[in-house]
Amino acid sequence: MTSNGTWPPQEADLAKVLELRVGPPRDALDRFEAAWNRVAEGRPATALRVLTLRDLPLLFRTLTPARWALLVRLAKEGPLSVYQLAKRLERDYKNVHTDVAQLARLGLIERRGEGVAVAWNKVRAELDLG
Repeated sequence: MTSNGTWPPQEADLAKVLELRVGPPRDALDRFEAAWNRVAEGRPATALRVLTLRDLPLLFRTLTPARWALLVRLAKEGPLSVYQLAKRLERDYKNVHTDVAQLARLGLIERRGEGVAVAWNKVRAELDLG
């Protein structure tokens, strides 16, 4: 379901973007400082949803092909229980449960009642080599 309780997403929900970045932890501090300065200057705060992982190997360990398939399924079908998700993915319940817990901890999915859902309809990736 979307923020207004409907499925599929309505036009107002189409701007939910998560930025996925690979870079050092100081990047998060830089974003915090920029947000602080923005408010201190009297400018409106803007919502920025970013998940930063320290390096590409961690990204690949975190966002495996099986987990990506899980995210895609949830994005297409809306909220599902872990049991329903495991059945539709034709995967072992325990493994799906583990993946759901990890993705929820990272904020890539959210728990909604008895199920889970993707909070984003787009993930934008930025990889810094420097």
